[in-house]
Amino acid sequence: MKKYLGNKAMILALIAPTMILICVMVLYPLVILFTKSFTEWDGLNPSTFKGMDNYIRLFKDPIFYTGLQNGIIFALVQTCIQIPVATLLAFAVKDSGRFEKKFFRITYYLPAVLSITVVAQLWLSMYNAEYGLINKIFELMGLEYRQNWLGDGDSGIVAIAIVNTWQFTGYQFILLLSAANSIPEHYFEAAQIDGCSKFKAHLRITLPLMQESYKYCLIIAITGGLNAFATMNIMTGGGPGTSTYTLTYLMYRSAFKVGNYGYGCASAIMLVVQCLIVSIIINKAVARERIIY
Repeated sequence: MKKYLGNKAMILALIAPTMILICVMVLYPLVILFTKSFTEWDGLNPSTFKGMDNYIRLFKDPIFYTGLQNGIIFALVQTCIQIPVATLLAFAVKDSGRFEKKFFRITYYLPAVLSITVVAQLWLSMYNAEYGLINKIFELMGLEYRQNWLGDGDSGIVAIAIVNTWQFTGYQFILLLSAANSIPEHYFEAAQIDGCSKFKAHLRITLPLMQESYKYCLIIAITGGLNAFATMNIMTGGGPGTSTYTLTYLMYRSAFKVGNYGYGCASAIMLVVQCLIVSIIINKAVARERIIY
């Protein structure tokens, strides 16, 4: 092993396929995206260089700020619900019996493997203002409260965010459960001998040792919210009006509906910058020192 690790040519040969794949699939498209964001281009004819015109227009576009706001709301809803719920589920399953562990792992993760189209259609029927399950529950409770969940500009983005949150909480649950199961049992045995309850053991042992996993979960939840597209495209199509637009939907509309690829590329670059800033902040703020156990 030392022989291969000390051989630079061997190391280069081993990492070359991955580096080539990253360059072709990630870096090259980003470079093209960046260069095209300074042009006026319809996707077919030769592009025309326009300098910063697309970015100036973008910052003057009220839809850009609507998309920015909705992306933040989407990310906050996902983060504030997914991670706490996934944590509680992970701790509950970790402390359960062998059969319960298998059953609940499959049950909680099941929504994450469903098609987004299936999930969106399911929640569309639940959100329906006339016969939807949610409004029917209020009716059965004797409450006169009714809500057009997707037709209201204020509640629409939150309603869609809850759909995404419900679907992918199981994914966060699996990540956190794996992290909790990887912690050596002798820590918990020592805590039990000292008279520590399971709750205190999770609070003082499990949570601190899962910092790296929480960092990854935060990045996935926040950037996933900022990148949200498929669910809202199926459920509202960005409406009513532009109230459920995000930067991804603005990019899609500009490029594929209006045919202004240059403006769509500028929107995509702003989305990339936004996600990079979030990732850098989380990496700096969470788990700055790697914990080894």
